[in-house]
Amino acid sequence: MITREQCLYWDQEDELKKFKDEFALPEGVIYLDGNSLGARPKKSLSVAQHIISQEWGEDLINSWNKADWWGLPTRLGDKVATLIGAEQGEVVISDSTTLNLFKVLSAAVKIQAEKFPEHKIIVAEKDAFPTDIYIIEGFIDLIQKGYQVELIDGGVEDLARVLEKDVAVVVLSHVNYRTGYFYDMASINKQIHSQDALVIWDLCHSVGAVPMHLNQADSDFAIGCTYKYLNGGPGSPALLWVNEKHRDQFWQPLSGWWSHKKPFDMAQHYEPANSIRRYLCGTQPIISMSLIECGVDIFLHADMQKIREKSLKLTDLFIQLVQQECSEFGFELITPLDHKYRGSHVSYRHEFGYEIIQALIARGVIGDYREPAVLRFGITPLYLGFEDIWNAVQHLKETMLNSEWKNKRYLVRGEVT
Repeated sequence: MITREQCLYWDQEDELKKFKDEFALPEGVIYLDGNSLGARPKKSLSVAQHIISQEWGEDLINSWNKADWWGLPTRLGDKVATLIGAEQGEVVISDSTTLNLFKVLSAAVKIQAEKFPEHKIIVAEKDAFPTDIYIIEGFIDLIQKGYQVELIDGGVEDLARVLEKDVAVVVLSHVNYRTGYFYDMASINKQIHSQDALVIWDLCHSVGAVPMHLNQADSDFAIGCTYKYLNGGPGSPALLWVNEKHRDQFWQPLSGWWSHKKPFDMAQHYEPANSIRRYLCGTQPIISMSLIECGVDIFLHADMQKIREKSLKLTDLFIQLVQQECSEFGFELITPLDHKYRGSHVSYRHEFGYEIIQALIARGVIGDYREPAVLRFGITPLYLGFEDIWNAVQHLKETMLNSEWKNKRYLVRGEVT
């Protein structure tokens, strides 16, 4: 039997516990939704005030040079590179994950059309975050070149089946947003490349959650959020990484002036920059982008391997406690038990998942719900402890014992669920 006292002991021994003080968390809240929106770094408030009052308010347009607003996308990119196994000059922070997927998909298809014109299939997972599928469908409809999307069930076996066909590009979520399934990046890359296809990794639910080595694994392209585990703030701009071997084979339709080789020449014709800046587009949201650094700097002072180790201990604990305390309530675990294939969130399927999550939120335990019938609990090791997990599961148990989820107010769903 796991006890609260055991969890308190583990908290005392935790090497990462000091990092919780870096975040502003509401009193009485157990936040298990950092895989949707990360908690606010305390430093972000003073940084935002400085940018607004000094850089914008006093220095005005001079801040493009004085505060190096112009260099912010690549300066931040170099910091994020450290967390994803990339080199300096290979990452840019820009736009949204959705737009960045459109950019790198365009580039990947262009490369493949020149090398393997008969390859006309773009692969994605049925269970991918829907925006990935929507962008692929929209891209195919836009270019009208005979490409088609093929959706796989996920996992190695179904990928192997589809790779027997003429596949151009494969788009995969490094960690599945619903189940928490974690792909072995290096082996998957090797499998895809053996069939002359390219791979785009969606890192939204893995960057800041699991160690990765994009270059070492011989990946091709990657995109991902900064507002989840990296705690960049709501809607903060996304990351984009390109393997250096592909960078100069550039083509993307969003060739805005920020990606021009000499943007201030105001030339009438486009020429891409000789760097990762060629994947930029237009003027960036400086205030939002600047706040990303607050979260990333915290990670740069932590050890990503220790973050991963604590994540696995916390997710193990959550799974074990739900089994110990809530086995009678019909929760079906859909997250892998094997550490090799588990990201940093735990998901259960339950017929009344939506109502249960709402009842938990009313108790101050914030998880989230995803169709169909999935309760999802994000585990963020820098600001969650072992006692937090114990208390969260006790709230879940009491919610079920007291039938709190049956409250009629939980039958009405908001626009965001």
